[in-house]
Amino acid sequence: MTTDRWHDLLGCLDLTALDEHTYEGRSQLLDYRRLFGGQLLAQFARAATLSATGKDLKSLHTHFLREGRTGEPVRYGTDVPQQGRTFATVRLTARQEHGVIAVASASLHTWEDGPHRQSADPPAALPGPERRVDLGLLPWESRAATDLDTEKAEPPVHELWTRVPEAPRATVPALVSYATDLTPIGTALRPVAGVTQADAGTTFVSAVTSHTVWFHRSFDSGQWLLLRQHSPSAAHGRCFGRGDVLTEEGLLVASYAQEALLRFT
Repeated sequence: MTTDRWHDLLGCLDLTALDEHTYEGRSQLLDYRRLFGGQLLAQFARAATLSATGKDLKSLHTHFLREGRTGEPVRYGTDVPQQGRTFATVRLTARQEHGVIAVASASLHTWEDGPHRQSADPPAALPGPERRVDLGLLPWESRAATDLDTEKAEPPVHELWTRVPEAPRATVPALVSYATDLTPIGTALRPVAGVTQADAGTTFVSAVTSHTVWFHRSFDSGQWLLLRQHSPSAAHGRCFGRGDVLTEEGLLVASYAQEALLRFT
């Protein structure tokens, strides 16, 4: 774990309330060509839970409208059209000086008792430390069961193990949302021989256009999580991927899906 990057990310989740309906979050201090979409997902998640207190994030649906600028704070406008005893809906708009950069809709729920069921294959064993990968934007330890940067044509699947450090429970959905944004495009590229994520901006251009995360169960940080994902489709200059988040014991805690621009030059 890179301590500075970890505390930088946590600081971005410490949103400032400007008024009853508006929050502001600073941007990450990254050497990156544009504002990372995962930051927007994480800050949307925090703004939603701050707007509907007493409830947990159930789902977050985000559309990215234009490129965000690094080094500039993001202002989040919120509207709560529905809030009942157990459910709430929050509409969110992210703005920078040049205009609206993303919009989102969040659904929240007070966790209830009831029957539990899931249908998900149990994870394979956690890979050893020799499978550690440095994904740059993830400021914590991660290990990959499959090679995302292979130049061989491989199936469009990827298994990434990641361990978010212990953090305040209110930030856990935001941190997991952040992590789910990083590798779906790379997964979609795996069947293309001779091309990896490192070729972005030369062989191809890419940009996430929409991303959704669903939270099925409450869980704590500090444990290993498997991001099991695959890309069933790439067509017409777009790619689509979806994934599940499971604990090491096999409990399905979240799912996600992403559509992105993937245009070869």
